[in-house]
Amino acid sequence: MGPEANHPVRTTEKSLAVVEHLDETDGARIKDLEAELDMTKGAIHNHLSTLREHGYVVKEGEEYRLSFEFLTLGGRVRSRTPLYEFGRAKADQLAADTDMLANLMIEEDGRGVYLYQARGDYAVNLDTHVGYRIPLHNIAIGKAILAYLPDERVDEIVDRWGLPAATEKTITDREALSEQLETVRERGYATEHGERTESLACIGAPVRVDGELLGAISISAPTHRLGTDGFDEEIIGEVQSTANELALDIKYK
Repeated sequence: MGPEANHPVRTTEKSLAVVEHLDETDGARIKDLEAELDMTKGAIHNHLSTLREHGYVVKEGEEYRLSFEFLTLGGRVRSRTPLYEFGRAKADQLAADTDMLANLMIEEDGRGVYLYQARGDYAVNLDTHVGYRIPLHNIAIGKAILAYLPDERVDEIVDRWGLPAATEKTITDREALSEQLETVRERGYATEHGERTESLACIGAPVRVDGELLGAISISAPTHRLGTDGFDEEIIGEVQSTANELALDIKYK
């Protein structure tokens, strides 16, 4: 959820509750929604009918589900983002060159959002996907973003979302995170070794144009492919050079 609204519209909140429940359940009948939501059957039907009229919900038998209209809206938003527009080809090439999973990410509302993923020949299957939102503190691409945000913005993000542990290697201490972000700024890239997913390693680099942070690019692979004692310098260089090339493409578009 985003910041609290000054004057929330309850009707809108109820419609969004219906949408979110349909998303979580991949479709539901009115009686299912009635059992889960604090709304009457008639009110639920009215919200569903309105959403259906505007193309956001479809009905199949007695079950309602979200329509692809949300994909249309999300696709439009993504296509207007320079990091995606110019970054797709770069991520594709990085994935092909390294045989790994390449990712593009932006920060929105204090979390990372995957804009695009490209798969090399040996890319692993993960729980992430385009549109997936994720904490920024426990993955290389997220730390590459955090390192180049203003300190006060980082504090706001940590205050709001905390530093939850995903594995025993996750950074959960603010001071430790600050020290690592300083290291990221000194090196120009971030690394992560099992901090979010055990046996997975990542290398991420920020994409910045004239000092403005647009997002980051990364690769992910099993630890044995990126190294357990130290990350492969050649692969680090590929990630950094790809980020730099992407920044130049955006700047001189």
